[in-house]
Parts: sequence; structure tokens; C-alpha cells
Amino acid sequence: MTGDVAVLGAGMHPWGKWGRDFTEYGTAAARAALEDAGLEWSAVQSVVGANTLRCGYPGQVAGATFARALGWQGAKVTSVYAACASGARAIDTARAQILSGMADTVLVVGADAAPKGFFAPAGGERPDDPDWLRFRVLGATNPAYFGLWARRRMAVYGDTPEDFARVKVKNAAAGALNRYARYRSPVTAEDVAASAVVADPLRLLDICATSDGAAALVLGSMETARRRGARRPVRIRAVSSVSPRYPRTALDLPDIATDSAPTAGPGPDPFRPSIARAAYEEAGLGPEDLSLAEVYDLSTALELEWYEDLGLCGAGEGAKLLREGVTALGGRIPVNPSGGLASFGEAVPAQAIAQVCELTWQLRGTAGDRQVAEARAGITANQGLFGHGSSVIAVC
Repeated sequence: MTGDVAVLGAGMHPWGKWGRDFTEYGTAAARAALEDAGLEWSAVQSVVGANTLRCGYPGQVAGATFARALGWQGAKVTSVYAACASGARAIDTARAQILSGMADTVLVVGADAAPKGFFAPAGGERPDDPDWLRFRVLGATNPAYFGLWARRRMAVYGDTPEDFARVKVKNAAAGALNRYARYRSPVTAEDVAASAVVADPLRLLDICATSDGAAALVLGSMETARRRGARRPVRIRAVSSVSPRYPRTALDLPDIATDSAPTAGPGPDPFRPSIARAAYEEAGLGPEDLSLAEVYDLSTALELEWYEDLGLCGAGEGAKLLREGVTALGGRIPVNPSGGLASFGEAVPAQAIAQVCELTWQLRGTAGDRQVAEARAGITANQGLFGHGSSVIAVC
């Protein structure tokens, strides 16, 4: 069953390093979303929590954890895990419940309290997990992986470290306008160049931090939105969550990475472009219909890759789009007007939900100084460990 569901409310807890329990962040975001929707907690029929493996058992049953924190009132509880795509899978689960008639109003919550430093695979040794093998066998932490992508772009397309720095400068300028962002200071290209090298050619300011934070949405049927007087509610038009396609070798060797670069000729199905393609097909829209995009800028170089994967430009043209100001606030298709992960950092189960919060505020026209003019449609994009990818399209 397909169809639109309405965003009745959106809320966030500011991101940072607060040193408190993730439940506190999630309940604050949930209450903000309920207030935005004009609903009492007692009116919510279902809660879908995006899980975090780093926060013990409560993090692995996030739906019930947040329902308990808000006060048991009989709502259905569901918990979802899909690495960095967890928030989008939670949104899709809520949408399915609404469209099937199982629930009329659903609260979606994601929150995390992330450790300082590089993310390491949670849960001990996992020799059947390709990403655990990447860490253990190759010693390739996420920044090392991002550096390989950056090097590939430099070799294949002629991108430069100065192009990567431009992404940080753009996103920091937007993040400075966002009260929920962790980093709210403008950054110059000279600041990026002066920061420490982490994984050549990427420097510290090219790579996003790990953060505490939370985001929440209240979703409802279109009939509920109309009944509550919403004339043009923001609508979730599509949710894509796809996995890669890889050929298996005769020796059945493990895939060390869970996404793939675009290929010329026979080979794996390019993972990241397929994430967006599935969303476009479901929504009946294309890149030309978009007003803005929120993408997963784990590193500055990866943001440029997303421009191409979303079809905003051709392969190898991402840096040109950036240089021309097309993806900046005031440009034809602003990317990461929220400030992106460059300004927020990673709070894994919350980030895909936070992206949809930003689409909601932009499509409502309530984003303040970072407002995208005449915003009518937006897309999000994420990729995550062990083959999880997601994209959400919202329209008004």
C-alpha cells in the first residue's frame, strides 16, 4: 500500500556533548513534536523508536523506552534498527501503520548519546559483518574510508582539497543559523586547511563529529491532518530503504565495504544512486522537482558524491555545482540548509529523522534565516553500516 502521510509535528533536542542519558534527549524532542502538532501524549496511538546499540538494552528497545519515559498510556510500541538508516526505517514503519489503518497518529523518535572519537562497531567481535571486518582486517576506520573516497574523486574527477573545504564553509554558514546545531560558528577555507590531517587528504574540519542529540516527528493520516485544520500539510511522499547488489565470487569472499562506487560497465549495482532512484520512482518526482536536499555529509567529499547520486548533476560535476553556488543557501538547489552533519555531528538513530524535521520546517516556510525560497519538495539521503540505505521525499 502506498500513499501520503502528513507530518503533524516536528521537534528536536539541541545536539552537542551533554553527557546525559539518551532517553532525556528523546523525550524532550518528542514533547516538542507533540507541542508542534497540538496533540496530547494521550492521543498518540503508536510509538516507533529508532534504536541505538551504544546505549545498552534501553537503546535496543527504543520504542518502549520512550513510551515509558513519556508515561505508559497503552500505545503500540515498535523498535527499529538499520544503522544510519534507522530513523528513515522508523518513519517508514510509522507510515505503514497509518496507511494500513493500524494507527492514526504515530510518534517517531530517535536519540543517541555517542562516545567521543571514532565510531567502532558495537557488540563485540562480528566476523560475519563486513564493516567489522573492514575495521579489524584492514584497520580502516570510517575516516580512512572517507579518505579513500576523497582520493578517488581527486584521481577520477580532478576534485581538490579546496573543493572539499568549500563544502565545510557552506554547511558551517547554514549551521550558524540553526539553533539546534552543535557547531554554530562560520568557518573559512583557511580554517579547514589549518586543521589537522586525519585521513589524507581529509582534515579534521572535513569530517563530522560524534554527538548527543535527538529528533522526533508526529505523523498522521491525511484525514487526521484535514480534521485538525491543516490546509497544506507537509506530506511524506516516499521512503526508500534499499540494500546493495553485489556479485558473489567463487570463493564467496566477504564484501569489505557496504556500498559501492559508480562503475562503468558490468559490475555491482551502484548502491548510493539506487537509494535515491527508488525514492524518485515511488514519489513520481525527479531531481528537477526538488527545492532542497538534506544529505549524509560524513565527510566533505561524500557530500559532493551525493550531488551526483541524487541526480542533481552528472558524474564528476559535483565540485562544479558547488563552486557555482548552486547548492548554497540562495542557490538553485540548497543542500544541507540545516548545516548538515558538519554542523550537527552524528547521533545515529536521530539523524534521518532530523533531516525530515528540516524538510518540514523548510516546506512550511518556518526555517527563519536559512529558509529556502518557495520550497515545495525536498529529499533526504543516508547510507549506513551493513548495507543500509535510505531516502525520504517530502512535499507540500
